Amino acid sequence: MENLADIVPLAGTLGIEVSKAEPGEVWGRMEWDPERCTAAGVLHGGALMAFADTLGGVCAFLNLPDGGATTATIESKTNFFRAVREGHVEGVTRPLHVGRSFIVVQTDLVDAEQRRVAQVTQTQAVLS
Repeated sequence: MENLADIVPLAGTLGIEVSKAEPGEVWGRMEWDPERCTAAGVLHGGALMAFADTLGGVCAFLNLPDGGATTATIESKTNFFRAVREGHVEGVTRPLHVGRSFIVVQTDLVDAEQRRVAQVTQTQAVLS
């Protein structure tokens, strides 16, 4: 995949790396950093949501029909399960539904010990 930060500058700011990008799965990683934290050194929920949204957008993009369509997040639901105070977060996004008008993806986030941190479900509009 091209340099993600060139396409999505926020991904560079957040240090998001994509290690695998295929229509059926997108894998990524984001390091814990004190500049991405809220109180008490906890990785900010907004950083986690932006990480998941980035992976979800890549997954939706890879599932677009040929012909120059684009995508945009129109709905996102996040459940947080655990705080991240060190290490990194890994994410995997898989499509739940790929239709003509909408693509629904689910992103599972885990910490460095593979404990579930959050689950994000997004609806992406297919824009022609």
